[in-house]
Amino acid sequence: MTFSRPQRLAAEFIGTALLLAVVVGSGVMGENLAGGNAAIALLGNTIATGAGLVILILMFGPVSGAHFNPAVTLAFHLRREIALSEAALYVSVQIIGGVAGVFLAHAMFDLPLLEQSVKARAGLGQALGEATATFGLVLTILGAARFRPDSVAYAVGLFITAGYWFTSSTSFANPAVTIARTMTDTFAGIMPADAPMFIASQLAAAALATGLASWLFAAPAKGYTPAE
Repeated sequence: MTFSRPQRLAAEFIGTALLLAVVVGSGVMGENLAGGNAAIALLGNTIATGAGLVILILMFGPVSGAHFNPAVTLAFHLRREIALSEAALYVSVQIIGGVAGVFLAHAMFDLPLLEQSVKARAGLGQALGEATATFGLVLTILGAARFRPDSVAYAVGLFITAGYWFTSSTSFANPAVTIARTMTDTFAGIMPADAPMFIASQLAAAALATGLASWLFAAPAKGYTPAE
């Protein structure tokens, strides 16, 4: 079944908006309930985000592919699985949807709709964290899609859940998410001045992972038998 372009773009918009509502909203709730314990707040943020991703990908994957992420759209464009014109539209609605999701989270928690984050996330360690997170995310998607397509939603949710804890940046791994999170001065925020470094790291890592996947996950040569 092929869905129309308006249906695909609506799925990308709604999915990205709900993703940001989950990320920001669970950060606010976690911080409110954690009593100053940042680890507990992060744990709540992590569980909600991982679970939310699984649900959103299962729901919207059949419609649009459930990218919700310009880095993922870039990967599929580099693989020639989505045309440049379609990719540009996907990225546009992902960014707009992400901002809408932040506004929704703010409205739910009676915060000003638009804020500017003052949370610093600077330094080469953070850039490396984002590169690692995005590289791993794209490789996870392409590997799961190649060998276990029914597992993509769960693989992505689990990788992001892990990424919150093993990367220095808490695994944004998404330029649309990064842009949207500059607009919230809550637990999930990022200072606007630090966002370009995150985005550059994410896009470079996505391109690198896509290139590696094209070789690593290629069909084996005829007659090849895996070693015991």
